[in-house]
Amino acid sequence: MKYKDIKENAEVLELITKGDENLGVLGFTDHSVAHASLVAERASQILEALGHKKKQIEMAKVAAFMHDIGNAINRSRHAEYGALLANEILKNYDIDLKERLTIVSAIAHHDESTGGATDVISAALIIADKTDVRRNRVRQKPKANFDVHDRVNYAVTKTTLEIDNEKKQITLNLEIDEKICTMYEYFDIFLGRMMMCRKASELLGVSFRLMVNGNKAL
Repeated sequence: MKYKDIKENAEVLELITKGDENLGVLGFTDHSVAHASLVAERASQILEALGHKKKQIEMAKVAAFMHDIGNAINRSRHAEYGALLANEILKNYDIDLKERLTIVSAIAHHDESTGGATDVISAALIIADKTDVRRNRVRQKPKANFDVHDRVNYAVTKTTLEIDNEKKQITLNLEIDEKICTMYEYFDIFLGRMMMCRKASELLGVSFRLMVNGNKAL
């Protein structure tokens, strides 16, 4: 089984689309195929830069692309619902049982309210997911209707993720327009996610840094 198979799976795509539609109505930021694809590519970049095996990279991409399919059922416990859905879908492919369960476990552990990194696959998924902070994740709506999550994402004018294997360091660089969102608001929303990234990075044998407007914030 390859990442390409999952990315073209009609059921997976429909689950992502339905989940994103649900979250749009509930007022959440973008969780579409664009988000799933970005997280998959970022998880791949992390493991590749740190010298992990091709099979692990492929597994991380599969887990990352499928990580939010549980939103089609409910936002609450979406990680666990997504894991159960993914397990049934992956049974249709020629995949080793241990690899399937590793992917399923990574999906189940990606949410900060109930999970945490347990292996390199889940660690890469968590970092890739939680560092997807960008202006175009905010849905089209009048700015007067922005909630704090909208403002925090809209305030981010530039995002880059650097993986330095020599320094054993992953750095999230953000440029934030503080006229749109205060630093207090940013950390109120994202501190838990950034701490989750720190723990995931430690499991990968590297440190995690957050740089905001050129200054170290974490």
